[in-house]
Amino acid sequence: MNKGPGGLEIKGFIETSFLDWDGKIVSTLYVAGCNFRCPFCHNAGLIERPHEYETIPLERIENYLLAHKDFIDGICLTGGEPCLHKGRGLFEFMKRVKDKGFEIKLDSNGTDPECLKTALDQKLADYFAMDIKGPLDERYDGLSGVKTDLAGIKESVKTIRESGVPHEFRTTVLPTLLGEEEIAAIAGYLAGAEKFVLQQFAPDHAWDEKLRSVKPYEKPELERLARVARTHVPNVLIRGV
Repeated sequence: MNKGPGGLEIKGFIETSFLDWDGKIVSTLYVAGCNFRCPFCHNAGLIERPHEYETIPLERIENYLLAHKDFIDGICLTGGEPCLHKGRGLFEFMKRVKDKGFEIKLDSNGTDPECLKTALDQKLADYFAMDIKGPLDERYDGLSGVKTDLAGIKESVKTIRESGVPHEFRTTVLPTLLGEEEIAAIAGYLAGAEKFVLQQFAPDHAWDEKLRSVKPYEKPELERLARVARTHVPNVLIRGV
């Protein structure tokens, strides 16, 4: 069986990751497809050419998890956008993983708050990581690459913050589009959130080829931006440097 329940297709499988869930050792699973077209996306192949990626047999994933249950805490379900697969067996797959005693971190761009609410209602998510592309105003579309329903994004932020489930919000810090003013605006909206992560921009495989020549911020500049963000969110981390 190559697909999960309902037809969910896993298109990438990192067996052991120490980076995708702070304090946890997980297997990271990638689904294909996304409703955003972020110019800085480094997983564009999963969106443009999913047919070129092997569909990972569910048995292989389950067998690995069970064989390494002594040190694997759970899975990170990412993509692409996992919530696009809610009608293709996403929740059934998550339940199957949970029933085997593993935890689940769900990554999302926040465009489908009802998906997040279902994961909560069914007690399927042990951790949420939601990407915030930019300030929640007219600037968002330039970073998401599409016309964005900001009401849905805001509802997802509210749902996660009120969920009682550990979580983080994270922003990829893209020079030329995100600086001090923008980071302050994002952090201000997230004021009091549990955790805010500034992620280093990786130019090498950016979807927009013009961005591949953009030099990422140096660590001191990211640290300065983190200090700006901490005036609103005390727990700010830098990731990817």
